[in-house]
Amino acid sequence: MPVLKKSALEAYLKARFGSTATLVAYGPIGKETSGARYKQYGYGAPVRLTFRVDGTTRQVVLGTMSPGPFGHEHPADRAQAMLWDYDCYGRLPRHITALDVGAFTDRGELMSVASAKEFFLLTQWSEGATYHKDLERLAGATKPTLLDRKRVETLAGYLATIHRVKHRDPQLYRRRLRELLGHGECIMGLTDSYPERFAFITEDLLQGIEVACNEWRWRLRGKHARLSQVHGDFHPWNVLFRSGTDFSVLDRSRGEWGEPADDVTSMSINYLFFCLCRHGTLKGPLEVLFRSFWDTYLARSRDPGVLDTTAPFFAFRGLVLASPLWYPKLTVAVRRKIFRFIENVLVVPRFDPADVNRYCE
Repeated sequence: MPVLKKSALEAYLKARFGSTATLVAYGPIGKETSGARYKQYGYGAPVRLTFRVDGTTRQVVLGTMSPGPFGHEHPADRAQAMLWDYDCYGRLPRHITALDVGAFTDRGELMSVASAKEFFLLTQWSEGATYHKDLERLAGATKPTLLDRKRVETLAGYLATIHRVKHRDPQLYRRRLRELLGHGECIMGLTDSYPERFAFITEDLLQGIEVACNEWRWRLRGKHARLSQVHGDFHPWNVLFRSGTDFSVLDRSRGEWGEPADDVTSMSINYLFFCLCRHGTLKGPLEVLFRSFWDTYLARSRDPGVLDTTAPFFAFRGLVLASPLWYPKLTVAVRRKIFRFIENVLVVPRFDPADVNRYCE
């Protein structure tokens, strides 16, 4: 990846924001967005740029994507992701604004895409704390606060609202299901990233999950009326809360339209995950919030059919959370619970939020 040079960054800022732009500071955001306690792997290190222009101090975020095994091997793969981000961020309510998309040349300059080698994305800076910090705190708490309850209801209500926007395109719905299995960032990309054997995790186990998920793909492919506006990567590290229930979302991914279960499972599995890491089961405040999240979403979306579509999406998110690459510090016991959850939700025809602990056994 290109080395960020102050001279190149400042030249870009002058071209983009005006000749008076002066770079004040820049550096990786780091722990503010990485979730270092559990999550270790990521697709790139966003850099915050602080600059002054016409007497005003501004902050923006420069995002890049590193080469890697999750469908990001080629420069064109990474360019596709950046161009899609720039095009789509502004069409999702509450999403941070994409200000520009550009590229690095082979000399490390930032400029238009004509002579591009690698792409970058510039977004607005948004204050706030990522939601995973709430979940870390709640794992050791005795009960949720009133604000905790309100935030869960706000997140579930947000998803219910964006999912009401529908799109008619049967082939696109099938493509999104196909990508759930075969996209480099999704199920097969994840199973290929596992070692040949890691504790109890064998190639036969991973292959069995792939086969079961493909059976679900065929079960769901006719449900194209469900195609909805989605975030696509709605997990706690992509939600920034400020005071109260005021929040923004980051890094929507892979497509504007998809199956609502993708978003709902992406967030809800994390209440389970943080509790498993602390207690080995879902209980206490995180169980309360898990139930509240599902109750609120089902009531506001009026979509009980989502319970019939969650299984392969839970499998996808579970493979991320149990991954030795993404979460190297997990115990074998926690990984085993996650895999039991994956296997059990794949064999039941309809997900029941009240049965989560049974799925983990």
